Amino acid sequence: MMFVVAAAAVLVGMALALVRAALGPTVYDRILAVNMMGTKTVLLIGVMGFLTGRPDFLDLALVYALINFVGTIAILKFHSPGGLAGPDSPGPSAKREDG
Repeated sequence: MMFVVAAAAVLVGMALALVRAALGPTVYDRILAVNMMGTKTVLLIGVMGFLTGRPDFLDLALVYALINFVGTIAILKFHSPGGLAGPDSPGPSAKREDG
């Protein structure tokens, strides 16, 4: 019974994160909300694996957590002020001084 309540609480948290992703005033608020949705999904997979007696769901949750982490870092790097190369790196058309 306690794990059913935990699953319901995770679903409520996911709904609130979805609202934040839709209403977030900045792109960073939206990215954070999508990351939180991924984290809540990992929690939900773990709880559902425990409820159904399938411990192999924990492996799926770990893989999903890694994909969520890498995806969030990639999106944040893409939306950073300097783009993918970073704020201090020269562009592709800049000439090198040493040669």
